[in-house]
Amino acid sequence: MSVNQRVGTAGSGKAARSAGSETEKSGLKKIVAASMVGTVVEWYEFFLYATAASLVFGTVFFPNAGSELDGIIAAFLTYAVGFIARPLGGIVFGQIGDKLGRKHTLQVTIIMVGAATFLMGCLPGFDTIGYWAPALLVALRFIQGFAVGGEWGGAVLLVAEHSPNASRGFWSSWPQAAVPVGNLLATLVLLTMTWILPPEQFLSWGWRVAFWLSAIIVVIGYYIRTHVSEAPIFLEARAQVEAEKAVNYGVLEVVKKYPKGILGAMGLRFAENILYYIIVSFTIVYLKTVHEYDTGQLLVALLIAHVVHFIVIPQVGRLSDRLGRKPVYLAGAVLGASWAFFAFPMFDTLNPVLIILAVTVGLCFHALMYAGQPAIMAEMFPTRMRYSGVSLGYQVTSILAGSMAPIIAAALLQEYNTWVPVAIYIMIACAITVVAVVTLKETKGVSLREVDAVDARKHGLEPVGTGN
Repeated sequence: MSVNQRVGTAGSGKAARSAGSETEKSGLKKIVAASMVGTVVEWYEFFLYATAASLVFGTVFFPNAGSELDGIIAAFLTYAVGFIARPLGGIVFGQIGDKLGRKHTLQVTIIMVGAATFLMGCLPGFDTIGYWAPALLVALRFIQGFAVGGEWGGAVLLVAEHSPNASRGFWSSWPQAAVPVGNLLATLVLLTMTWILPPEQFLSWGWRVAFWLSAIIVVIGYYIRTHVSEAPIFLEARAQVEAEKAVNYGVLEVVKKYPKGILGAMGLRFAENILYYIIVSFTIVYLKTVHEYDTGQLLVALLIAHVVHFIVIPQVGRLSDRLGRKPVYLAGAVLGASWAFFAFPMFDTLNPVLIILAVTVGLCFHALMYAGQPAIMAEMFPTRMRYSGVSLGYQVTSILAGSMAPIIAAALLQEYNTWVPVAIYIMIACAITVVAVVTLKETKGVSLREVDAVDARKHGLEPVGTGN
């Protein structure tokens, strides 16, 4: 073979590898898009409820409350029902997802949450059907939370299990970035309604439009999710479970074999979840009740902050691939502990620029923790029980953290008439997460197949597949 032939052959091989790499990247982008679209839909609907609970539900469904704050606290209690339902959804859909696949659960959850949200927009208020109104609201909220509880694990794992080892943090952060997009859309729709309608019409029917619009996005999201495929490593793990009756999967197995992993995931989630819901929910309550700040300007501040949050999350995911999962997450927990101590004085100035800046900085601190969660948690558990493990760690914490954060903050504000106890509450939550991060094993760049191999050796199983 001549030199030119050898060079040509080598060039052809390099071109083929390059083409293969581009094809893989293109396929991964489609997986990311499918996960993101469905996640945008489901979190649009979930956060729509959060914003409506802050602005509307206290008046429409709890008009007999003693004060405005009492009505808001009652609305947030129904909001918490969704968080209580999320671990149940995580358990049920985690079991299904570990057995049948991530794709099937994602199709079911998007339909469930969409139907519940649409029906919320149809509910008569307390003045029309009395106590049936809040009762039906709670029932629909439970269904919504149940579905969202199964959504997150499937969406992030579909991406994480397709991602290269060296860039898993970046790629799997994109479904996380879909969360502020969903929140952005919910805020944008409500903001538009407040701009074009008088306050009495907004309270009467304007807020319902945002809930009804969910039907359109659900159809689009469901269609896109029918065109995704399972990751090869999951198909191999499922084949192993089917071939070896001694190989178990799912919720009971992960609780039995990986309790430290679940507790570690809960510790990571704790401060992140509390900080987020203080920023996106309680700040509305604080500015509205303490300062009677304009609702439209509040929504504009959140709108801008959500855009920045979306941009920052993938970049933080990339940073976790370069620097490691632990240092990035630790920075988020430490900075998050400081946020309230400078943010609330900025709120008290009533300067729109400072309010936007305070909310935006808070969400950037949050992104330092939030972006790396899918990669970290995926790397904690073997494939045969990964869906159940990440769903439990992620969703159970929501009961103790996110669901209670706005309620606790509103109660502290009502009791002490100052933001200082709220700031201390956030600081304690961040201290708990710092401990969890410090005790965490660094998993940057680890192969998920190696995680499966370690699990197989530890429990006397046949290894799942081969390769990187």
